[in-house]
Amino acid sequence: MRLLLAGGGTGGHLFPAVALAEQLRSEEPQAEILFVGTERGLEYRLLPELGWPLRTIPMSGWAGLSPGARIKALVGLMKSLGQSRRIIGEFRPDVVVGVGGYASVPVLLAARLGGVPYLIHEQNAWPGLANRLLGRWARRVCLSFAEARKMFRQVPTVLTGNPVRAAMENCPPLPDGPPLLLVFGGSHGARAINRAMVAALPRLAHWRGRLRIVHQTGTNEVESVRAGYRTAGWEDVDVVPFITDMATAYASSCLIVCRAGATTLAELTACGRPAVLIPYPFAANNHQVANAAALASRGAAIMIEERDLMPEELGTLIDGLLNDRGRLESMSATARSLAQRQAAARLLAECRAVAKAA
Repeated sequence: MRLLLAGGGTGGHLFPAVALAEQLRSEEPQAEILFVGTERGLEYRLLPELGWPLRTIPMSGWAGLSPGARIKALVGLMKSLGQSRRIIGEFRPDVVVGVGGYASVPVLLAARLGGVPYLIHEQNAWPGLANRLLGRWARRVCLSFAEARKMFRQVPTVLTGNPVRAAMENCPPLPDGPPLLLVFGGSHGARAINRAMVAALPRLAHWRGRLRIVHQTGTNEVESVRAGYRTAGWEDVDVVPFITDMATAYASSCLIVCRAGATTLAELTACGRPAVLIPYPFAANNHQVANAAALASRGAAIMIEERDLMPEELGTLIDGLLNDRGRLESMSATARSLAQRQAAARLLAECRAVAKAA
């Protein structure tokens, strides 16, 4: 199979595409795989590190632009569409998969104009603008949440789940020994989580020397967060802008503090990791709160809405969980029971069906 994966920008869009590529490569070692994204997205840095080929197109977002900026964006879309048509003509994919993000728009339009079948994978219960617009011409739309079906009434939909990389589906049980706390706010970090975690450190002072912390901050705040840990006297801490090997980070951790994006929750449940979820408050249709509530209501996680995020309470909560191994193991087991395993294999089966039908 020749598979072209279009989109990205954030880890929530990109990582399911990587999981699908891994699944195809494991089943068909001779398969040809190509990603198309932008130089501004996470894919530009991450995919070369992972060894996946990437072609880039110039493309920007639409939301929040002035009328003049939107005219400029439309001109840019025409240029990106031409480049996308050339990429598709050179690569000759059997099927194109759009994973969301504005880079997917010109590629899927080019596929439609060129008669190349495409399908869409929607990670969220509330679909993004690009997928809502282009879903009407897709051969099918693969969903992570059944609730998204109402946005794609004109095309066939299939509930595949949200693919995670193979290493996460093979994540070991909670580790024994000194605990590791993993903190992150998505691929670009989260200022609210960064600052609350640093401010919560006094409540965790008695854990110094016994607790290791790995904290992904995003590029903009890495130095200020490092300074915060130093000021608090924490030495056994790794503060990094981005974690490439998230599977190892999950496997080493016993508790996680993070956002509640759909891909993050798919990874947490696949790995069976208890979490304190702090949803991004400006997500479309407030879907991260709904995501987090789904896990919290079952006992797999604890949700704190950002408006209620107080450093002292966060520190006390983390301390209590770290001191209660039985509760961590119960949350872990519940999270693992909610995982949608083999989602990458199901999504790949849909890709093959679309290619065969074409």
